[in-house]
Amino acid sequence: MLTRIELQHFKCFERLRLPLSPLTLLSGSNASGKSSVLQALVLLHQTMREHEWSTRLMLNGAAIRLGTVSDVVDKVHGRRTFEIDVVDDELAYHWTFAGERSEMSMAVDRVAVGGATNEEPEVLRYLLPTKADAAATSLANRLRRLTYITAERVGPREVYTLEDRQIAPVVGPVGEHAVSVLHGGRDEHVLKELALPGVAPTRLHQVQERMRTIFPGYALDVQQVPQANAVTLGLRTSEDTDFHRPIHAGFGLTQILPIVIAALSSTQEGILLIENPEVHLHPAGQALMGQFLGDVARAGVQVIVETHSDHVLNGIRRSVKAGRLAAEQVAIHFFRPRSTEAAQVLSPLMDGSGNIDTWPDGFFDQFEKDMNYFAGWGR
Repeated sequence: MLTRIELQHFKCFERLRLPLSPLTLLSGSNASGKSSVLQALVLLHQTMREHEWSTRLMLNGAAIRLGTVSDVVDKVHGRRTFEIDVVDDELAYHWTFAGERSEMSMAVDRVAVGGATNEEPEVLRYLLPTKADAAATSLANRLRRLTYITAERVGPREVYTLEDRQIAPVVGPVGEHAVSVLHGGRDEHVLKELALPGVAPTRLHQVQERMRTIFPGYALDVQQVPQANAVTLGLRTSEDTDFHRPIHAGFGLTQILPIVIAALSSTQEGILLIENPEVHLHPAGQALMGQFLGDVARAGVQVIVETHSDHVLNGIRRSVKAGRLAAEQVAIHFFRPRSTEAAQVLSPLMDGSGNIDTWPDGFFDQFEKDMNYFAGWGR
């Protein structure tokens, strides 16, 4: 499991040292650096997956497009380099990347695994020395196979393209391959710890059942188009109706479906990065999403989620209080705009009852502020 990420001179960070847990929640104001943490991991993933033997970090690819070196190096303190450190269990990995400000990729200036350092390496595989040991190989495999889902996901479609799983092994950053992954692995078993009782433990049945926990009466129907590499998706939210085209079934259903498919397609020690899982969800559904992500983490999939929803947070807190997830399995980080006077990231702690030890100003407190205003306390 990834236990820490460190960034130096990457985007808005002069230096960041961030502990990670089985379930890590990133919160805070807009443009405060939450997405940048995910993007650093996605850059490693993208390069490892698309350019196996590259000695350069690719800033633009199928998963993410960040522009040029000048777009990703901290403009206050950086020059032409940034650093990423990842601690995987107890073993530390370090990369220093360098490039001219107009370039769209960066050379690996230094890579270190444990105590062994390579300066300006001429040959790398998956951004690591070719003689990497089993632990490094495991890290590379998990980073290559991680799933990253952005906040801007594809909406309803008339048809969904089928792709070979070598081309589209995961749902894709905007969920573009979600239905393909569902159809191609419909008969594969989900992780035992994630299988809901009473239905077959296969992906198609479990996805449908999980969606029902958020959307009562939900059902789906996936049909391949004859003589075409495409499928149609039928949805309904009541047993009293026929299946509808996705456009008629509510936008939230298609926004949440990729997250559920991704989670139920994961393997133990997989990594799942999600931006704003609450998009288009009713508050009760957002809380249920928080509980679901807790279940995923408990099953052995590492989840890092960026959210603006106090309901998602409270769903996680309820999971901890109910004993479905240990408090030690949750890390919470609150990001604030960079300032010379205050810490950029604060990390409240949660106890076994789901209580949080400190609530910094701006940390999911807007409801309380608004209620105080209406009560006359904020005038």
